[in-house]
Amino acid sequence: MLNINGFTKSYGSKKAVDDISIHIHRGELFGFIGHNGAGKTTTLKACCGILKPDAGEIFIDGIPLSSDPLECKRRIAYLPDNPDLYEFMSGIRYLNFVADVFAIPSSVRLERINRYAELFEIKKDLAQPISSYSHGMKQKLAIISALIHEPKLLLMDEPFVGLDPKASHLLKGIMRDICNSGGAIFFSTHVLEVAEKLCDKVAIIKGGKLIKCGTMEDVRGDASLESVFLELEGENV
Repeated sequence: MLNINGFTKSYGSKKAVDDISIHIHRGELFGFIGHNGAGKTTTLKACCGILKPDAGEIFIDGIPLSSDPLECKRRIAYLPDNPDLYEFMSGIRYLNFVADVFAIPSSVRLERINRYAELFEIKKDLAQPISSYSHGMKQKLAIISALIHEPKLLLMDEPFVGLDPKASHLLKGIMRDICNSGGAIFFSTHVLEVAEKLCDKVAIIKGGKLIKCGTMEDVRGDASLESVFLELEGENV
């Protein structure tokens, strides 16, 4: 579903990501772990076409992102760590705008908007301007907008930040349902307990280099993910 082959990206003289390769198949919930500045956000932005690789190639569902970005973007959704929403819009207007972008029929979008707005308990707030929303409400609205076209691949950067425990639990269930239905998810997180309980596979990145990648069982062995992460973070790359 997502193939990252030899991806490299630099900002000036600083190499943010250095020749990493990650392959994510349908049905896999894949966690991406590393400290701030390790290269997680750069990688996720490249996977959705916001950043252009300096080297390497990225494929979405077998399609080269470099040669057919529009078709790739039809199949994905990207949830950034700090969603930049159009705050002059109301919540419902924003969701309809996103639905228009993906050409979602009126009856279908209405059912999905109502379903997710009720689940995340913001239906009564959709008529209000986004500028009046709390951070948590904005995060919920961004999540709904990412789900509205039922993407085959969901890319998320720290998706649980700002969510209350109930909404976090709900999102975890939705993520698992997407993968059980044949989709795939690639998400970054600082919450190692979440990754350990939720993910099928995990990759650990440090200083732009991939230092561990594989199934959760292979990566953590007999230890906890936290202990493995801290041990690897203490090593020189």
